[in-house]
Amino acid sequence: MTSVTSPLAGRAIGLAAVPDPVFSDAMVGPGTAIDPVREPSEAVSPIDGIVVSLHPHAFVVLDSEGHGVLTHLGIDTVQLNGTGFDLLVAKGDTVTRGQAVVRWNPADVEAAGKSPVCPVVALDASADALADVVLDGEVKAGDALFGWR
Repeated sequence: MTSVTSPLAGRAIGLAAVPDPVFSDAMVGPGTAIDPVREPSEAVSPIDGIVVSLHPHAFVVLDSEGHGVLTHLGIDTVQLNGTGFDLLVAKGDTVTRGQAVVRWNPADVEAAGKSPVCPVVALDASADALADVVLDGEVKAGDALFGWR
């Protein structure tokens, strides 16, 4: 089972609480979401793998078993055109769990009128493929969010 850990510190709120139906209805895939602490921070890789997609507001890491995990930094943050996000790796890089991928400030995202809530999604997975999904409570970067069978 692949263990997926939190890419940042905050409060787990579950996908149903994400203010975007693409995530709240799990159209992208199952998982959970983090309401991040409102301070400058680094979003870290939730698994060991290869960065297969990288944008200022979102990244996907693919592990050796073919599991892709999407970390989306805020909702509608693509509209910020990269402002306030610093990429710390490149697409194609191999990363380890806990390695910094993007530097950002959730408070700036909120000040720009966007939700800083961060979905963490198991791509191309069914809901029953996940176990022990954390839907509430405080989490630190690196804490377990769910297992992927």
